Amino acid sequence: MRKVFKVEYEERDHKLSELKAHETRLLKRVIEICAESKAEGNHPFGCLLADDEGNILMEQGNEEVTRGGDCTAHAETLLMKRASQVYDKEAMFKLTMYSAADSCAMCTGAMYWGNLGRMVYICPESALLEMTGSDMRNPTLSLPSVVVIAAGQKPMKIEGPFPELVPDFAALHEGYWEKEG
Repeated sequence: MRKVFKVEYEERDHKLSELKAHETRLLKRVIEICAESKAEGNHPFGCLLADDEGNILMEQGNEEVTRGGDCTAHAETLLMKRASQVYDKEAMFKLTMYSAADSCAMCTGAMYWGNLGRMVYICPESALLEMTGSDMRNPTLSLPSVVVIAAGQKPMKIEGPFPELVPDFAALHEGYWEKEG
């Protein structure tokens, strides 16, 4: 039996003016977390978890390098592991993760199973691919988080990208990746 899964979605750039005032501050903090992660020897990625009023509940940078090459130590997955030990699924659905980039399939799955209600991200996967090239430390999938969530049984609101902040995020990646195989 052949099964075909097809999802139609609209890609559009978002503007910071569409967000609540505190959300721009949170996205800028995410870029700082990315810089901190890079300074600690990890890949320049990060995220944070906040409530609806903009209170930061948790922050997390990538830890793949400092965890001995643990390929699952993406910031979003690590944050979801921590958050799921503190917040029940009902509480998680009321929270928002702010992330540097559209999350990979693994991290999106962690958000889905953790019952996160909303994710806001800065950089689309297509722009991330331009930054990382063919560097095997960050192989990309052409699989946006909205497509992963569309295959699920429950909703999760996803907002992004926000091109106004992409240059600040991209600056952290300059010279970091080996773009040629």
